[in-house]
Formats: sequence, C-alpha cells, structure tokens
Amino acid sequence: MSRVATCFFVAGLLFGADDSWKKVQDLKSHSELRIYKKRTREPLNAMLDEANEDRIVVVVKNKQVAIPKDEIDRIDARPGKTARKVSVDSTTKESDPDLTPHPNPSIPVPGSSSSSTVSYGGDSRPGFETVYRRAEGSPNK
Repeated sequence: MSRVATCFFVAGLLFGADDSWKKVQDLKSHSELRIYKKRTREPLNAMLDEANEDRIVVVVKNKQVAIPKDEIDRIDARPGKTARKVSVDSTTKESDPDLTPHPNPSIPVPGSSSSSTVSYGGDSRPGFETVYRRAEGSPNK
C-alpha cells in the first residue's frame, strides 16, 4: 500500500472511531444502554443521562455514574420507553322490541345493548443496536 493510501486508511479509521462516539453523544437522554467495559464479561445495564467527548454519564440502579470513554469497549443502545398505544372499541346494538305478550310479564323486553373494550399495546420497542465499538488499534490502558 502506498504511503498516501496508508494515510487515508488511518484517517478513515480515526474518523470512523470519532463518528461512532458521535452516535453516543447524539443519543437521547433516557435511552437504555448496555455498556461493555474493558476487562469485564457482563455488560452494565444503564439509562443514559448525557455524553461528551471524554465520558458518558449514566444512571445505574438510581445512582449517577460517569464512565470515561477510554474504559469502554462497546455500547449497545435502544430508545427510551414510549407511551403504549391505547385502542378503544365500542359497539352498540339496537333491536326492535318484541310486542307480543309474554307469559311472564316480569321478563324485560330487550331494546338495546352496548359493549366496550380497551386494549393496551405490548412492548414494541426495537432491540438493542451497537452504537459504539472501540477501534481495534486503540490502546488498552
């Protein structure tokens, strides 16, 4: 590979790394995150508060925690919870009363009936999506 091509390749990698951290900074507050820190197997489940060029501030179990960017290997995110869709169905049925005499006059003569149903939509949030991955060439401090 020529020297110029190598420079463009390295610049592309650096720009790509900055671009993926920009995605983290562009996430909306209250986005649900899975943060994979260096030297850990299990992700940290958290809610985003804010992110800047050096760190991310999240809420974990009702505690605010700041995590430096250089301690993060990967971040998966999905949007915060949205209101569930509510649907209401109502039906009304009217019928002409039967005017013929009934043997038992205590039975009411039907004239109309109505019913209503309310349903709440399920959890239709999208799955997690990787928004940041530490570049392979980054130092492993």
